[in-house]
Amino acid sequence: QVHLVESGGGLVQTGGSLRLSCAASTRLFSILDMGWYRHAPGKSRELVAAITSTGATNYAGSVKGRFTISRDNAKNTVYLQMSSLKPEDTDVYYCNINSPHLWPWGQGTQVNVSS
Repeated sequence: QVHLVESGGGLVQTGGSLRLSCAASTRLFSILDMGWYRHAPGKSRELVAAITSTGATNYAGSVKGRFTISRDNAKNTVYLQMSSLKPEDTDVYYCNINSPHLWPWGQGTQVNVSS
């Protein structure tokens, strides 16, 4: 079973930045398409950023131009650089494979943006 461990969240002011990290315990990491999702209780889940095994990226319209997804295959880690943060970015952020068949979710990392 794959384990996902997210980190890097915290409390920032509007306009601030955070860098999230997610380590995945799988030897197949380098050939997998990965994504960053966000959802909190009572809210729908949103795929905010995705990166293919070859490094192509895609973003939700709400974060395009502000968030950057990247990966380090040697470390089995995917990152999300978040800039120009807004209060509406407040959420719990998770990483997972970008596929209809998701892995078990990690604990996520909480991002709080104060106005």
